[in-house]
Amino acid sequence: MPMRNLAIIAHVDHGKTTLVDQLLKQAGTFRENQQVAERAMDRNDLERERGITILAKCTAVEWKGVKLNIVDTPGHADFGGEVERILSMVDGCVLLVDAAEGVLPQTKFVLGKALARGIRPIVLVNKVDRQDARPHEVHDEIFDLFANLGANDEQLDFPMLFASGRQGWADESMDGPRQNLDAMFDLIVRHVPPPAVQEDAPFAMNAAILEYDNFLGRILTGRIEQGVARVNMPVKVLRADGTQVETGRLTKLLTFRGLERVPVDEARAGDIIAIAGLSDTTIPDTICAPEQPAPLPSVPVDPPTLAMTFRVNDGPLGGREGKKVTSRQIRDRLERETEGNVAIRVTVSSETDAFEVAGRGELQLGVLIETMRREGFELTIGRPRVLMRENPETGEKEEPFEEVLVDVDDAYTGVVVEKLSLRKAQMQDMRPSGGGKTRLTFLMPSRGLIGYHSEFLTDTRGTGIMNRLFHGYAPWAGTIEGRRNGSLISNVDGETTQYALFALQERGTLFVDPGAKVYVGLIIGENSRGDDLEVNPVKEKKLTNIRAAGKDDALLLTPPRRLTLEQAIAYIEDDELVEVTPSVVRLRKRHLDPHERKRASRRAEGLPVKGEAA
Repeated sequence: MPMRNLAIIAHVDHGKTTLVDQLLKQAGTFRENQQVAERAMDRNDLERERGITILAKCTAVEWKGVKLNIVDTPGHADFGGEVERILSMVDGCVLLVDAAEGVLPQTKFVLGKALARGIRPIVLVNKVDRQDARPHEVHDEIFDLFANLGANDEQLDFPMLFASGRQGWADESMDGPRQNLDAMFDLIVRHVPPPAVQEDAPFAMNAAILEYDNFLGRILTGRIEQGVARVNMPVKVLRADGTQVETGRLTKLLTFRGLERVPVDEARAGDIIAIAGLSDTTIPDTICAPEQPAPLPSVPVDPPTLAMTFRVNDGPLGGREGKKVTSRQIRDRLERETEGNVAIRVTVSSETDAFEVAGRGELQLGVLIETMRREGFELTIGRPRVLMRENPETGEKEEPFEEVLVDVDDAYTGVVVEKLSLRKAQMQDMRPSGGGKTRLTFLMPSRGLIGYHSEFLTDTRGTGIMNRLFHGYAPWAGTIEGRRNGSLISNVDGETTQYALFALQERGTLFVDPGAKVYVGLIIGENSRGDDLEVNPVKEKKLTNIRAAGKDDALLLTPPRRLTLEQAIAYIEDDELVEVTPSVVRLRKRHLDPHERKRASRRAEGLPVKGEAA
């Protein structure tokens, strides 16, 4: 059967997964009465909760005798490693752009990767049924983006459709019939070239996606670049440098049909398949026939820009809420993550029982931590920090910079510009975007964005939209002021009482409820002043045998500020940690003992410490 391999690429929230739902429905993948969840491709719990795609996934439909292998890719910059790998498997792509929001940073990122691989994209202006849609202006923006990214003449001559993924139609003009996606299916078959592969050469494919299945074990997905794969055929696995990793057999050969993986006996060059039976193979190894002399070329992935320290939970409450608490269990889990996620790097830290985990951004590492806590892990996380590099020519220290694109109501433009300038942002562009909104473009250090997002939402009353994209390395931009408020720190072990918290709430903002377990060194709130304050949150009211004339005043507590995992990680300072367990997220000081905290503070300031040699 003839086939086409294509990816659907776009900025986050521009409607990729919703469009794939409609493609599956209209291609007859589901029965007419079959109940199918919205965003059927987002099978992961975290993907459904957050409304974003985290892992790339394959599906396949048939259209007029042609098999279409479609890959749904993530839209968030932190998961760019997935997009880079997927584009190596396909011959064409559909670039989705929101008819109202237009071209955004991740649109530029995914399109740049596609153009660099010589792919000729199909452009789909989606969500044209929005009230604030401006499809023709967005078309002009897309053409300018193609030109700025150095598209060749063939790529610049891109076909374009107007569509509504939610309503399930796509047409070549705005005044089309708006009935179905037939125009899109036909355009894919016509415009995307069939796979250019060698059928007569020995079997070879690159592993592009690694998953774990409860029944089949490790499953590797990729496109067969040459030859034919058959069940039980012997294979060898080669690393990029030519070294042999393992030999084995293809115990299972699976191809895609709708949302399911279907076992087959044989698959030919050009098809996207999943295989089982290999224990040590990872991304982007070459799986090939024994007679294949060399590995296939693989795609280099952009390096990580942010790192965090993952440590065992050594607090007084450690081991009470999770089942996986040892450093060996944490190390094994992190090593397994690096197998399937090429954008993450793990090294052993200089601290005891700790690991340095480097990735693309806070969201990517936050998703990893959230996944681990749901699997029963307990761990503590250090403050995120950017990864510096030395310029090979000048020897100068350089840090990662991001391009930040902000859409805000005109009334909040001033406060956003002021806050970002304090974080060393340089404004590149400022223009009205219609509907009383302004679009601002900045270049700024990645570390300036750590912890800013929640502040940004507060400043813009939740109406602002901020997008970011790795821009490159530039000289160190100078010191950026950190958090201005100190912490309220528990100086006793026990459970918090309403009486104690009522007295403490005038000191600042509390993070805990009455009845919460606390220990010495735990952060229970934010001080209204700039210094840390040790307090007693478990104090109880003294009882007397004197009858009161009236009832005690009702103790009304302000509801505590509940920090999400990402907010907690962004909130902490260098001397603080986030304690993550399956049931709770706590903040604590790195050194729980107050005397050790003072000694560490003096060491950090370069002051002499009593009892230590100068």
